[in-house]
Amino acid sequence: MIGIYFIGIVFMLISMWVSSKLKSKFKEYSQTPLSSGLSGREIAEMMLADNGITDVRVISVAGRLTDHYNPADKTVNLSEYVYEARSAAAAAVAAHECGHAVQHAKAYSFLKFRSAMVPALSIASRYMQWIILIGILLLQTTPLPLTIGVVLFGLTTIFSFVTLPVEFDASKRALAWIDQRGVVTPQEHGMAKDALKWAALTYVVAALGSLATLLYYVSLLMGRRN
Repeated sequence: MIGIYFIGIVFMLISMWVSSKLKSKFKEYSQTPLSSGLSGREIAEMMLADNGITDVRVISVAGRLTDHYNPADKTVNLSEYVYEARSAAAAAVAAHECGHAVQHAKAYSFLKFRSAMVPALSIASRYMQWIILIGILLLQTTPLPLTIGVVLFGLTTIFSFVTLPVEFDASKRALAWIDQRGVVTPQEHGMAKDALKWAALTYVVAALGSLATLLYYVSLLMGRRN
């Protein structure tokens, strides 16, 4: 058990380091003016148009690093800074989120699978931690609650791993398009690629951390049976 706790602490520290690194990279690349002079909104609208996507809106949302694509209402949501900014970081983020819109338009399999999991996960997430807590407290009496909790947590772990190819593919599409469209110079491309790399690492760490936690709960069940 000590080993499991140690692994949990290690993943927490790695997650904090990656998050800090991501913020510093975006801050650095946000201060680099884009040679093309395009804003995040303009880049997003160009990429959507180039891919023949006419039913997706580009809107501004509050916060920092709150950028996302919403397949439910078909909106590319760019944080206030990215929406107006004309930097390498803004170009990377705007194109990446549009990469998800392109995935949606082209029925990218992993995005379809992830979207299909969302309704079940939204329900499971409301009760999962309580079920796991009750399961741990009642483990010596019955393994059923913890077993249910492990199954639910297993679904969230699968979701986190399915997210990885979705994010990597969106970044790949983004980098290919900004190069082909001449949105960035070779130097700016390097900055955009580096920024997206650190963003992707946050998902990798989250997935591995989720797997480590799942294995911990499974070890509790196995220990009870032994």
